[in-house]
Amino acid sequence: MALPITACGYSWTHADRDEPAVGPLDLQIAAGERVLLLGASGAGKSTFLHAVAGVLPEESGEPAGELLVGGEAPDPRRGSTGLVLQDPDSQVIFSRIGDDVAFGMENLGLPAEVVEARIPSSLRALGLDLPPEHPSAALSGGQKQRLALAGIHAMAPDVIVLDEPTANIDPASATEVRDAVLTVQAETTATMLVVEHRVELWIDHVDQVIVLGRDGIVAQGPPGQLFTDPELTDTLIDCGIWMPQDSPAPRRGGLSAPPPPRSAAHQVGPLSGSPIEGGRSGRLGEVLLRTDQLSAARPRMRTPAASDLSLSLRSGQALGLVGANGAGKSTTALTLAGLLPEFSGQVLAEAALREGAKRTRPFAWPSKQLAARIGMVFQEPAHQFLTSSVAAELELGPRLAGWSAAEAQARVAELLGGLGLTRLAHAHPQSLSGGEKRRLSVAAMLAPRPRVLIVDEPTFGQDALTWAGLVEMFRDAFRCQS
Repeated sequence: MALPITACGYSWTHADRDEPAVGPLDLQIAAGERVLLLGASGAGKSTFLHAVAGVLPEESGEPAGELLVGGEAPDPRRGSTGLVLQDPDSQVIFSRIGDDVAFGMENLGLPAEVVEARIPSSLRALGLDLPPEHPSAALSGGQKQRLALAGIHAMAPDVIVLDEPTANIDPASATEVRDAVLTVQAETTATMLVVEHRVELWIDHVDQVIVLGRDGIVAQGPPGQLFTDPELTDTLIDCGIWMPQDSPAPRRGGLSAPPPPRSAAHQVGPLSGSPIEGGRSGRLGEVLLRTDQLSAARPRMRTPAASDLSLSLRSGQALGLVGANGAGKSTTALTLAGLLPEFSGQVLAEAALREGAKRTRPFAWPSKQLAARIGMVFQEPAHQFLTSSVAAELELGPRLAGWSAAEAQARVAELLGGLGLTRLAHAHPQSLSGGEKRRLSVAAMLAPRPRVLIVDEPTFGQDALTWAGLVEMFRDAFRCQS
């Protein structure tokens, strides 16, 4: 049975902040209603979803006002709400995918025969054509997101809250995942609250759009009304909304869709061996990194995720690695960055990148040598933070690279301002929103200006304005290498 959601002056303030992470909010979501929640990165969208699911720990912050789900305070023990998180890794619990799908149903006390019957059907519904015994560690980030959705599919909850469910899923598969979510909602008539930056993916399938700002709700209404009202266009653009193509013409530089990539790309799926060339003719420098018949695999895997790959990466070259979920993109990136050993073949640094390092394989370098030469932005940004504040995280790379204190501090100020993180300079990295964590992870790797930068899903979770800021940072880094 679907449940309504009601907020009356509701807000939540993290323990280490003076201002609320979300709210104050006054809203009513009817039982069975499908709602798209939009807003700038850091506006509190994820915090509100966690509050609805009842998983905000009391010790981590302080609520104000009232939030009710089905007339009662949110309580995860009731099992009425299914939550899909922004970070795929944070919701994988067991070593086998079938056990992960079963986990929510078992917590609800469903009979064993029901649990066993639903596991394969839910995996198939989310496009995971894999046996229940398949190891969870062998899944890509996008596949882990599908696994989380399969668990919700199997639970059939009264309220479904989804935090960017297609962020780590390739565009071709995103529609399939959305349709699977909508099928679950239709079957259960559950109330659905979804956070997404891919507005056009959901706009025709929701009843209401709610736009959050720093101080609460800035716009609310049916999507057809919200996105066709010229008086709201500037407001939505200021919130970083990716405007639908048929909305009034964006003003002041508003974006309606990501511009086509300027870098060269090699289509993979799965990765296979052929020389990869890219960049702009006449602007390429010396070879920095190359591979020789490289095959890449995760630890303890018996077969490679990508194989027979040969490429040369030159100074000033921008290279795109694209392909379907599970094609081996992240595994290849980690291997190129010297963080995973080669399954077979070699990754070799040329003299221009080694600059005194004795060994040619980046995987053999100590961390200090590696950090100064190759920057790697992980798919899960929270996994790479090492300090207790945003400013310290940005300063770490330049300090390891031997920069002076004045140079490092100037670089930190530049990056904080460029990515809209100045107000969060003293906040703990793990307390940031998903989009803010992504911007910090990219900026931290860019900070020491490494010769090679490898980034995995660098712009997911970003509104249109912060996306543009990240792209400009990459262009700046590209110009410095050209």
